[in-house]
Formats: sequence, C-alpha cells, structure tokens
Amino acid sequence: MANLKELRNRIASVSSTMQITSAMKMVSAAKLKRSQDAIIQMRPYAQKLTALMGNVAATLDASENPYAQERPIQRVLIIAMTANRGLCGAFNSSVIKRTKVVAEAYEAQGATVSVFTVGKKSRDLLKKTMNVVGEELEVVNQVHFEGARRVAEVAMQGYVQGHYDKVVMIYNQFKNAAVQLLQEEQLLPVQPAVSSEGQAGDYLYEPNKVSLLEELIPTSIKSQVFKALLDSQASEHGARMTSMHKATDNATSMRDGLKLQYNKARQAAITNEILEIVGGAEALNG
Repeated sequence: MANLKELRNRIASVSSTMQITSAMKMVSAAKLKRSQDAIIQMRPYAQKLTALMGNVAATLDASENPYAQERPIQRVLIIAMTANRGLCGAFNSSVIKRTKVVAEAYEAQGATVSVFTVGKKSRDLLKKTMNVVGEELEVVNQVHFEGARRVAEVAMQGYVQGHYDKVVMIYNQFKNAAVQLLQEEQLLPVQPAVSSEGQAGDYLYEPNKVSLLEELIPTSIKSQVFKALLDSQASEHGARMTSMHKATDNATSMRDGLKLQYNKARQAAITNEILEIVGGAEALNG
C-alpha cells in the first residue's frame, strides 16, 4: 500500500504541473497574437526607413552624418536582447551563447567589448563574465517606442562621443510560433546603400538637408531598435508557448504511465488479498 500511496502522490504532482504548463501555454498564445500583429505591422515600415536611411547616407560625407563614420574597430558595444523570465526553451541561451562568441571574435582582433543588456536573463548571466555597461529591463515586459529610444540613445551617444566604434544587436527574429531566427545586426555605423548600378540615389531635401537628416537618421536608428525589440518579444512568446506545449505533452504522457503503474499495482494488491482470503478459507476447511 505504501507503493500505491507514492504513486498517487506522483500522479497528483504531475497533474498539478500539467495544469500550470497548460495555463502558461494559453497565456503565451494570447500574448503571441498581439506581439505577432505588432511586428508584422512594424517590419515593413522599419525596413523601408532603414533602406531610405542607407540610400541617404550614401550621398553624405562624414561631417554631415556622424552616425556613419567608419573608424578602426577598437571598442565594440553589443546589445543583447533576452527575456526577463525563463521557461522558453533555448530563447535566452541562444542569445547568451552568440554574444559570447561574437565578443570573443572581436577580442581576438584586439578590440575591447562592452555589453548593454536588455532583459534580466542577459544581465544575470553576462555580468559574471563580461563588461556589462548598462541594462534595460522594463521594456521587455511591455515593448514601447520610449524604451527603444532609451536603448538607441545609449548606442548613439556612445558612438558619436567615440566610446564605441561599432554597435551590434543580437536578438531573436520572429518567423513563426515554432521558429525563431537568431540575428546579429549592425546598428552603428550606418551602412550606406548602393544601387545595382553601383551609384547611390539622389534626393532633393526640403527645407534643407541638415535639418531633415537631424531628424531622419536618429529616428531610423530608434525604429531599427524598436523593430528588434518587437521581434524579440514575439519570439519569446512563441518560444514559451512551444516549450509549454511540449512540457504539457510530456506531463500527460508521464501521468498516463503513472496511472497505468498505479492500476497494475492496485490490481496486484487486490489479487494478493483474494489469494490470502482463499488460502485462509482452505486452511479452515482443512
């Protein structure tokens, strides 16, 4: 009977865990729908704005565009975007691993690498081994443009002031609920675009080039960060939904197996009791 009690306790424990993982799956599915709609709407705008900025940057010299100055890469800033929580498969660990690989590659070239972490997981895991110069945690819970602006301004100010020669973002790009694509994207310096004919596009500026570019280029950089944050948020919910779905399936299989063991053990115990009764009756008759 002790064995039966142990099996009942395990069945209750697994069933409770299954209810939790199932609830987390449904919550992530609801959040994923909103995040997916947001990134699908944002992505074409951000891509078009980035392409426009690249075309404009190709027509400027270094004095007109301080965000496109090519310098020897001696100081690198990596913006690592993860979640504040776990239970989402390899979503966080993939960003952490890629950040370390990229940092080691730049350090092998003689550069000094600093990290700006977005999310508690990247902060907690990277601060032990790398130079973490800043963090942004609030924006992960609810992605908004103001949070993207704060992250982008850290990168832009550091680049313009010469603290960094290159800024790279590492994040998960959302493809679908089951697939997230790890991205390593250069934020600064701005990469000039060149047309297929090898010539940059020509533009007319109104009211003038300087005032327009003072707004266009920073806005484009902030939008690029905002898109990455939306991608990361949608990827997080997709990864957690998939992970919790698998956990629920595993818990269901484990519970069914334990129930089968319980029924077999209970049947064996009942059979033993019947045999004892029959044996006792025969002994009395004898």
